[in-house]
Amino acid sequence: MIHRGHSINFTKKTVIFPPHLKPGDCVYITAPAKSIDQSAVDYAAHWLEKQGYRVQLSAHCIGQHHYFSGTDEQRRDDMQRAIDDPEIKAIWCARGGYGSVRIVDQLNWKTFFAQPKWLIGFSDITVFHQHLQKNKVCSIHATMPLNVASNSNESLDSLVAVLNGHPRGLQAKPNTNTNNILGSAEGDLIGGNLSVLCSLIGTDAQPNFTGKILFIEDLAEHLYQIDRMMYSLKKSGILKLVSGVVVGGMTDLKDTSPPFGLSYEQIIREHVEQLGIPIAFDFPAGHINDNQALLLGARYRLNVDATGGRLEPRTTTKMGQ
Repeated sequence: MIHRGHSINFTKKTVIFPPHLKPGDCVYITAPAKSIDQSAVDYAAHWLEKQGYRVQLSAHCIGQHHYFSGTDEQRRDDMQRAIDDPEIKAIWCARGGYGSVRIVDQLNWKTFFAQPKWLIGFSDITVFHQHLQKNKVCSIHATMPLNVASNSNESLDSLVAVLNGHPRGLQAKPNTNTNNILGSAEGDLIGGNLSVLCSLIGTDAQPNFTGKILFIEDLAEHLYQIDRMMYSLKKSGILKLVSGVVVGGMTDLKDTSPPFGLSYEQIIREHVEQLGIPIAFDFPAGHINDNQALLLGARYRLNVDATGGRLEPRTTTKMGQ
């Protein structure tokens, strides 16, 4: 079976872009992990309809089974329906939390890889992003229904732009971060939530990091935990494989008493500075209100200079035609 996505050859590897969306296309909202309030889903669905798309909710999107939106079987079945239904053109995960790893291996992805569609989300949804990156299918690291009501216009507009086939570049905050390491790199963008990435090191879900630009973000971790996770990336050999590092939101981090003694920027730089690769902090992506969309699996150019960092998509043709 021939997939509907558009393939572009980057660095001798074929990257699959699902078809971009057209007015009236169906976006399916499902909750593969933690439960979510109906009000957040309703608000996001209304916003999405205003963008010209049809919206369909999964059977258990606003359900609850203990911590989760449904049992493992229910959440799996909701995702499987999205994968198999040809009318559904994009799968928008309602929120993160925890739970995606409990169902990812129970899903049959055959139809998805034959007829690729956009998968959208961040945080715990990094589990699915990793699976798709390993199989060279692009996905979208972006806001979710949980966050739509509080997100910036730039965040929401960037998601619509990617869905319509026009990914945007990201500019780090204009104030130069003194922990940046200047330079440039080009490679496929890979990564997501740092905690989830580290939990998958050495598993069958770990993709190939060679030559990739690594994106990381996280929420509510202690500084010593950031250091420990960076050691995991280093000792596993991943850091020495990547061509550059992009750091998004590191939100609501905690310190200990006595304090750890380094900021999170200093911790991350300490692990990267001997590698001879650029690194830039403060990109608008992650657990922040200005959570702008990134096209994971696609090729980007990272430039870090005295004015800050810039991440530009390097797609050479319109996506998904």
